[in-house]
Amino acid sequence: MQLNIPPIVPYVVGAMLVMFGSLRIKYLGAPRTLRPSEDDTGAADAIPVRGKEQKRHLRMGVVWIAMGLFLLISTYYQVRRR
Repeated sequence: MQLNIPPIVPYVVGAMLVMFGSLRIKYLGAPRTLRPSEDDTGAADAIPVRGKEQKRHLRMGVVWIAMGLFLLISTYYQVRRR
């Protein structure tokens, strides 16, 4: 069984995966909580902390970008092959 999907569909899905993966890394994977430094002089010397959830968002954002790029590249080569 052969399924004919217009090439625009995988291109749009791949572009959305790349875009949302980068947004996930930027906004959800960025360190948000601040830990005071050793001398407790104030927030200017605070050290950003990265929790488990933020690391997970960072890793999954990279996975989304990789899937999107794979989809874009494989669709490009599939269309050129026809």
